[in-house]
Amino acid sequence: MAVSDSVRKRLTWATGLRALLMLLFGIYCVLWPASALTTLVMVAAVVLLVAGVLGLWGLTFGGVRTPSYWWDVIRSGLAILVGVLIILSPLMATILTTTFLVTLIGLEAILFGVIEIWFVWRERAMYGSIWPAMLQGILFVLFGLALVFWPVFSAMVGVIWLGIVMILIAIGLGMFAWRLYRAG
Repeated sequence: MAVSDSVRKRLTWATGLRALLMLLFGIYCVLWPASALTTLVMVAAVVLLVAGVLGLWGLTFGGVRTPSYWWDVIRSGLAILVGVLIILSPLMATILTTTFLVTLIGLEAILFGVIEIWFVWRERAMYGSIWPAMLQGILFVLFGLALVFWPVFSAMVGVIWLGIVMILIAIGLGMFAWRLYRAG
């Protein structure tokens, strides 16, 4: 199916704008990771607030009836409450949210590493050399410990990596938008 010139121009400009916004936010993440992390948490708070309000609106006025009606009311109310609490104290919410999530990921990595080490050790007769798999398990444990003991620093490093990936994707999108522009 052929694409008309007007649709191609809109796609070109939309793709170029998306690449520009992604490039700007990627640079923002790399240069100011703490501020970018707070921004991401604030965006999540607004999403929670809007989702909670729309959920209650749909349950109250939209005629939405589900088998778990009261669970949906509680879930929407909690979404509103958490969204408001985060908006009222963005810095504290960022630190607590980041610490909780990064620590949870760190504990998961430690658990996976210990399980891998245990299985490799238990089934060592099946392996030609157990050290590559053991090293992988040890690295999982060390990674998990780093996340658990330095969660905020780990989150900052994660935001910087996110920024780098966003910059690389933005460059690719920009090149694609340029090709679309040149083809049209």
